[in-house]
Amino acid sequence: MRNIFIISGPSGAGEDSIISALEKLFPTERVVTTTTRQMRTGESEGNPYHFLSREAFQEKIKAGEFFEYAEEDNHQLYGTTHREIGRIKNVKKVVLWKMDYQGVITMKKILPEAVSILIMAPLDILEQRIRRRENVTDDFVKGRLKHAQGWFDNRNIFDYEVENEQGRFDETIQKIAAIIKEHTALA
Repeated sequence: MRNIFIISGPSGAGEDSIISALEKLFPTERVVTTTTRQMRTGESEGNPYHFLSREAFQEKIKAGEFFEYAEEDNHQLYGTTHREIGRIKNVKKVVLWKMDYQGVITMKKILPEAVSILIMAPLDILEQRIRRRENVTDDFVKGRLKHAQGWFDNRNIFDYEVENEQGRFDETIQKIAAIIKEHTALA
């Protein structure tokens, strides 16, 4: 499954924007992750997540239904079910999988052929981007920046690192598109 590309980065790195831009360049399929966080405006079941209560998520953990899962900085659980892996296993498109660094650590062990791309930005830029979001508190920002340290501490686990420089989004997309082209004939 060399067509699987993990896109990972701390809050504010721009992973969602990058994935949306890549979807315009390649025939893609997203891995739909399951989460315990609340659905946001513009989201629906299965787009971009499957939404479960914490209790239902924990029941699925006990039942062995998750391929991988982690608790993220917002104290919400995120994971990918074996069923979802089965769905994307034979997809003949570029598969994009957004994942926390903890998930990447797990994935490198159980799915080493997946290509992992770390999206980074300096800490001060991450903070600026997080603060531009609606309804953020200082505690929220501190929590996100504290969790961001996990990406900085584990950057060596990634196959590639691309900086999403302020004001150079198109260049960032070009760099990531080149990585995808290098690894698959599907692009």
